[in-house]
Amino acid sequence: MASSISVQDLTKVYDLGEIQVRALRGVTVDIAAGEFVAVIGPSGSGKSTFMHILGCLDRPTQGRYLLDGHDVSTLSRNALADVRNKKIGFVFQGFNLLSRTTALDNVELPLLYNGNGMRGKERRRRAHDALNGVGLSDRAGHHPNQLSGGQQQRVAIARALINQPSILLADEPTGNLDSRTSVEVMGIFQKLNTERGITVLLITHEREIAEYGTRIITFRDGKIVSDKPNTVRRMAADEFAALPLDTDSDADSSVPAASTSVGALDLDLDLT
Repeated sequence: MASSISVQDLTKVYDLGEIQVRALRGVTVDIAAGEFVAVIGPSGSGKSTFMHILGCLDRPTQGRYLLDGHDVSTLSRNALADVRNKKIGFVFQGFNLLSRTTALDNVELPLLYNGNGMRGKERRRRAHDALNGVGLSDRAGHHPNQLSGGQQQRVAIARALINQPSILLADEPTGNLDSRTSVEVMGIFQKLNTERGITVLLITHEREIAEYGTRIITFRDGKIVSDKPNTVRRMAADEFAALPLDTDSDADSSVPAASTSVGALDLDLDLT
């Protein structure tokens, strides 16, 4: 299920009239299927541009991007959209949920665009299963403004999983969350990676968050300056179990106490 990624001499130049901004400067890297890679770097280092290209949201100025051995760097806009829809799930810092739409409808939305002709009843079943998988089945009818930040991010994760992607791209997914909820969300990503074999690419500027990955790639000035296995990996399930009960946190208020533990989240979803 997982996908392999290979980029070769990747360059991205943004033409801003009289100014050209070189966001990527000859990036070459391979990411094996099933890896959990954290990409870290300061603002303007090129890490977000790198993610946009890997997510088929943008195309490189030069270089190649091979996804499962197929060169997608020169595909048309429609072809890139098709790759995104079938292979890639996205989770963003700002959640990107539709404010006037329920959690269930937000999760179901990608199924309306994948062109598979799925009936409404089946779409609803899959959306319910996805919400249940992140511990939010009892929040299906709630709108985003009725959910905590942690709950909104878990709705976004469920939406990212609805099309059964082999790659999950997470751009600063804990940026709007408190420390306790951040651990819970990182536990979901680790569980998806280990139990479902999803390739996870995490973009962050926080070293502490990067340490949840198995490999850390550091960007600076559009280049990779470090690429090393993470020898001091943090395990979210262990950390969450050791945390004291906090009745004011997103993580504690979002689901019943018996389901709050990272280890209790049922991510073995049947979305077929």
